[in-house]
Amino acid sequence: MRRRTGLAIAGAVALGWGEWLNWRWSRTLLGHSGGVSEAVVVLGYRNPQATANLVNRWRVRAGLRSISAHDGRDTRVIFSGGVTSTGAAEAQLMADYAKSVLGFGGTVFLEDRSRTTWENVTNVIPLLEDVDRIKIASQPAHALKARAYLRRQRPDLAVRLVPADDYRPGEWLIAKPLLALHGLWTLRRLSDAERKGSL
Repeated sequence: MRRRTGLAIAGAVALGWGEWLNWRWSRTLLGHSGGVSEAVVVLGYRNPQATANLVNRWRVRAGLRSISAHDGRDTRVIFSGGVTSTGAAEAQLMADYAKSVLGFGGTVFLEDRSRTTWENVTNVIPLLEDVDRIKIASQPAHALKARAYLRRQRPDLAVRLVPADDYRPGEWLIAKPLLALHGLWTLRRLSDAERKGSL
């Protein structure tokens, strides 16, 4: 009985820790930019199949729900991701899912050359120059990494970063401790690379 109780407590602590860390990352390196135009950048994930995979489908949904509603904003959605082993770009697969499955009819731009997060950020910069607010939608640690890259590449644009709706309590609940561990590893590597000046 004690062992079961201990496991239950450990599980609850792990879930709470994963939830808190993902929430914290979703609120880091953000500004408070106003204005009437915004861009929502949706980052692609490895997609070897001919349709958007589970992760990319979720990222598309997170991106679309990040669009500011009913306030007169001019919003563009930018899908970013290069060619996969199927020959289709992740950006195109995500855009197809947004339009054909989710019925999205708004303004869409494709960035279909990137193979890394650094390239995602580099290649979407020309599409961000004329917007007032920038949202990056992905899993919270990945979105934070992209925001850090934008800050590194274009600090003048990074001040326009505002929160995307890519964190919701309880969403991906069971996976959040694993996502948190992976995020810590990724962000540690990013921090090490910055210290060494390799970024």
